[in-house]
Amino acid sequence: MGVGIKLGSITDEIGSDAFLYAFFSTITGNLEPAGWGTRFPTIMHTLYGGTLPQKDAAGALAEIRTIRNELASLSPHSVIWSFEDRTLQPPWSSNISTDINNLGDYFVTAHGRDLIMLLIEVLEELACGGEASARIVSY
Repeated sequence: MGVGIKLGSITDEIGSDAFLYAFFSTITGNLEPAGWGTRFPTIMHTLYGGTLPQKDAAGALAEIRTIRNELASLSPHSVIWSFEDRTLQPPWSSNISTDINNLGDYFVTAHGRDLIMLLIEVLEELACGGEASARIVSY
């Protein structure tokens, strides 16, 4: 099953649900030592929960920018495919592009876009108030 992020009538494809879960698992497993959502509650609970209202966009932007900066200091080998089962590996194992130098640029959408930059763009647009919410959608 594929997932995307929807803002208004536009849906940007992210990839598989396992890929999106790996993104959030990597965040919490590397950056939230006290548990899921303890440092980044708006991203980890509200956005990952499915719907981020416009009123939370500024907070989510601050969180995702911190996440991007902190993941950029970590090796791609620190990726966590499943928070619950740390033995699981990405389908491509360690065979990654030479363009990937850290976890900040590890997650690339199905269409080749940097996932974090995509989320920043959506959250910036949401913060401008054009839409009521951004949603994670399955298709």
